[in-house]
Amino acid sequence: MSDNVKIHLKNVRLSFPSIFKRSVFDGNEGKYEATFLIDKSDKKTKKAIDEVIKAAIEEAKVKVPADKYCLKDGDESEYDGYEGMWSLKAANGKRPTVIGRDKAPLTEDDDVMYAGCYVNAIVDIWIQNNNYGKRANANLYGIQFVKDGDPFGNGPVDVTDDFEDLEDELDNNEEL
Repeated sequence: MSDNVKIHLKNVRLSFPSIFKRSVFDGNEGKYEATFLIDKSDKKTKKAIDEVIKAAIEEAKVKVPADKYCLKDGDESEYDGYEGMWSLKAANGKRPTVIGRDKAPLTEDDDVMYAGCYVNAIVDIWIQNNNYGKRANANLYGIQFVKDGDPFGNGPVDVTDDFEDLEDELDNNEEL
């Protein structure tokens, strides 16, 4: 859009974050990206996104099928945690700003951002009209950590109890 309307997403859940490294799919490097889950009770944010998408489509003078919007109904997703949510996928070729609650920059090694935490994000909408199709896409500009949430996906599996206690064996057989 010519006026580049930024949308501020507040207290949304982070899903599928590739915010420190570019995404990789089938061995091909993609963009920096993330999906944001917006509670369906947040009618104000949903309305704002709908209005910006509609204005961008009108400005681009192109017809974009509704199933090609970056905003999807989470109830139609197979992913856990998407029920009762709107999902908005955003991407960028440039690494987004990633900060903590105090606005200090975060790195991947900080282990603060993860799928399932709550964040604020800044995105905007752009209309794709090329050989690859007509779509309403979202640019990802920045993400701020808000608070912890239940992690999505499978976390590490604790197999500690599957091992035997070798403490006594070390005394009897020093040359393992």
